[in-house]
Amino acid sequence: MPLRFGDNVSTAQTDYGTVLLDERAGAYWELNPRATLVVRTLLDGGEEADAAAAPVQEFDIDRAQAMRDVEALVEQLRSSGLAS
Repeated sequence: MPLRFGDNVSTAQTDYGTVLLDERAGAYWELNPRATLVVRTLLDGGEEADAAAAPVQEFDIDRAQAMRDVEALVEQLRSSGLAS
């Protein structure tokens, strides 16, 4: 399922990935380059399987681990109220 950030979330690209600001809570989240690639894939309309395939290609990691990482990241973003 594609990912969407809430209206209360601002993003900024950095040399080390992406920073998310939850303006409602005043909390910052920092996404490393791998998480940034996953989030970008999902924001562009990709499914979780697509988001797992991207870091497998880019960072040469295990596909099963990539899928677990994607699922965990999406769950954290949604449970924190940053994304739907």
